[in-house]
Amino acid sequence: MEERYRLNLLLDFYGALLSGHAREFMRLRLEEDMSLQEIAEGAGVSRQAVHDSLTRSEKQLIEFEDKLGLMKRFEQMKARVDECEAQLAVARQALDRAEGLIKSFNE
Repeated sequence: MEERYRLNLLLDFYGALLSGHAREFMRLRLEEDMSLQEIAEGAGVSRQAVHDSLTRSEKQLIEFEDKLGLMKRFEQMKARVDECEAQLAVARQALDRAEGLIKSFNE
């Protein structure tokens, strides 16, 4: 499942760089979970043509990421945001405790 998730992200980042048919085949395979045969029948091509297109497209998406690194940078930024949110939650808890102490002194 991890590989499917990774390919979906790659398609989100770089799908516009693929040809229309290649992008649609990838979308149908990854997002709609269609079989090669189902895609082939819908497109009026052979199962082998769909397989070849998906293989080429996957390779292209990986090459785009290797060269441009957008997904890697996105994941790094997401990790930083997650860390900031965690630190903010800790700070809020500390503030709540401090406010509680101040309130108890004023009573």
